[in-house]
Amino acid sequence: MMSVATVSPILHNIDNLVGYLKRGRGLDSDYSDLGLIDQRAKRLKVETDVGISREASFAFDEKPRFSEVRFGYIPKGLVLRDDEIDRLRNENTRNLLLNHKKLHLVLDLDHTLLNTTFLDEMSPDEEYLKTQTQSDHSLQYVHIVDTPSRQLMTKLRPYIRTFLVQASQMFELSIYTMGNRDYALEMAKLLDPGNHIFGGRVISRSDSTETERKSLDVLLARDSAVVILDDTKNVWTNDNRDNVIVMPRYHFFRSSCQKFGLSKGTPYSELKTDECDRYGGAYLANVLQLLGYIHTIFFNEVELQGWDLIDRDVRLVLKILKKEVLKGCKIVFSHVFPSNVEANTHPLWKMAEQLGATCSTQVDPSVTHVVAANARTQKSCWAVKEGKFLVNPQWIHSANFMWQKQPEDNFPCH
Repeated sequence: MMSVATVSPILHNIDNLVGYLKRGRGLDSDYSDLGLIDQRAKRLKVETDVGISREASFAFDEKPRFSEVRFGYIPKGLVLRDDEIDRLRNENTRNLLLNHKKLHLVLDLDHTLLNTTFLDEMSPDEEYLKTQTQSDHSLQYVHIVDTPSRQLMTKLRPYIRTFLVQASQMFELSIYTMGNRDYALEMAKLLDPGNHIFGGRVISRSDSTETERKSLDVLLARDSAVVILDDTKNVWTNDNRDNVIVMPRYHFFRSSCQKFGLSKGTPYSELKTDECDRYGGAYLANVLQLLGYIHTIFFNEVELQGWDLIDRDVRLVLKILKKEVLKGCKIVFSHVFPSNVEANTHPLWKMAEQLGATCSTQVDPSVTHVVAANARTQKSCWAVKEGKFLVNPQWIHSANFMWQKQPEDNFPCH
């Protein structure tokens, strides 16, 4: 059987949470009076702190005075009304910002912090991982996990321990995965054996208010103070995508590579090596550095002068930092977009603009970079003749992942 860790409340002490709610409701009765596991409320969405009203539905025809949401990852399935959710979000956020100088960081699991495969789906060249010790293959953080149906093998991403410890000094950390609850809890135990970092803030698919989507509805923190680290924005509701920092997907096992159509190369597991960036470092180390910049700018009175701390929005900080990545670059694309697509509507064009670049369809002396599919196009030849940078499209993608302008020589156009 998969063991299930004890889940502590979203706030640091369940008695404080209960007491806070009782004071708000004027209750003197015990914990059961808080409306736990209220089956009548089937609320799908709540009103967010940015003032966007969203639809709520109920199982009965009675006219409700409040919509409610069930926080299943808090013990006993605590159900909260909108007014209580808002009070708790504001209280928790204010406490983090003012008393602890922390923001909130939501972390995806699969392909972001770790990679998991079924033991019976491992390739022959991965079999050594089942029997050899870490000293035999020089790979850290390989774990076998028992589930009720099948055994799993999980590989934690390089640098994960340092990342979690140092990130937790700047952020309150939560896990949010579309995996099932038992799996989420087991992975949380691998990442945080002492439950010191996540403190029970583990959100799984069954807790989400959106079908096959993640939403910050279920987090007791204001959206304006939340950063999300995930391998895709698409799994998040549109309201929360500006909070997301997209990570390069971590593929360690062959089955993971095959799932995403990356079957041509040899996976790390079979090479007996592991992920690193172009400079030999860990991707999580780069992300940790980025999180440090975000934290510094958010709490810097000079950068956000005139804004009270509680009213600042971390999404603005993300946009400020992203706009600096390719600032000063003027890009012309050559044979990168399909002929039937308007250039300024293509995702790569939009990505470059989000990174602070200016994009154009015509070459002129102010152009700094030509992004081309090959080195034989007319614009490519112009770039070489005029001494401009000639790079392949991956240069922009890499800058987007790394939040840093990348050396052009690493992205040659052939």
